[in-house]
Amino acid sequence: MIEINDLTKTYYLGSLEVPALRGISFRLERGEVVAIMGQSGSGKSTLMNVLGCLDLPTSGQYILDGQDVSQMNDDQLAEIRNRKIGFVFQQFNLLPRITVRRNVELPLLYGARNNGHVKTSIKERAEATLTSVGLAERMNHHPMELSGGQQQRVAIARALINEPALLLADEPTGNLDSHTGAEIMSLLLGLNKERNLTLVIVTHDPSIAAQTQRVVHLRDGLIENGDGHATLPESS
Repeated sequence: MIEINDLTKTYYLGSLEVPALRGISFRLERGEVVAIMGQSGSGKSTLMNVLGCLDLPTSGQYILDGQDVSQMNDDQLAEIRNRKIGFVFQQFNLLPRITVRRNVELPLLYGARNNGHVKTSIKERAEATLTSVGLAERMNHHPMELSGGQQQRVAIARALINEPALLLADEPTGNLDSHTGAEIMSLLLGLNKERNLTLVIVTHDPSIAAQTQRVVHLRDGLIENGDGHATLPESS
């Protein structure tokens, strides 16, 4: 599903080179649930941006679902993001002036424009996806009329609407109380099983990481065993 080979990412501040990823390699199989952990500055966000095709590596190879995305242009990356990747963030990033259903429809509307036509099933698919995350009775509300947990469910529905192969969740429970956070994790893990989604979660919370199958610890742009080329430990 995901294969990373000797991946690096360097940022440039004038003449200063700032290495964020320093040559990491690993593989994730379809349907796995993996946590990425590390202190601030360890490379977590950079790795998430590369996995989500929001940024390209400086060198190395990234294979996603059989496609080498390492050398794609911006239009190709946008298409991959729309078709294969769903994003869930700590900040829900919902548009406040449109309804919950319209928020969830947005990725489908973007894809429809790219295909030169509007699919008649967009409304039905949005409603079905919202129902699957327990919001059948809230789809015509606006985001600010919902609780934090409900808003995160909307964000999850929006991430799922295009039936992605990979779901990236960046601190998905960070803005929620412990009870609501547990409900969101239960929802994500249930969706992983139902849809065979590959689920990657960036988290600082050991209790969240403990619910995943494997944990990637990053330190200074390397997988934390010292060589940066470690294969992730096998699932138990």
